[in-house]
Amino acid sequence: MEAKTLAVRRKTTLKAIIEAALRREIRSSTEPENPDPSRFEVGPFGILRIRKTSGSPSTTMAQVRAVQEALENEALQRVTQRNAVDHAPGSQRADRLGRRRTRA
Repeated sequence: MEAKTLAVRRKTTLKAIIEAALRREIRSSTEPENPDPSRFEVGPFGILRIRKTSGSPSTTMAQVRAVQEALENEALQRVTQRNAVDHAPGSQRADRLGRRRTRA
């Protein structure tokens, strides 16, 4: 109710006041603060990114594939370890699974 009264006093609409407030909020959040201009730069979309240094090697597809494979192997090991624990004799899950099989 107070916002409507303010809009009338300013001879504008509530929609215009809200729109101006949103623009002000968005503008302040899209202007990132650069903590270290020597290391970071603002990219074309207004997002901070690491500044490229001359002579630094680029990441190759072989390096990307090696990292992906390592992550997949790590995830696979976690899943197999979890399954080994869940199905180990004496585990609660193995007991539940065994009871289900004996009932059927």
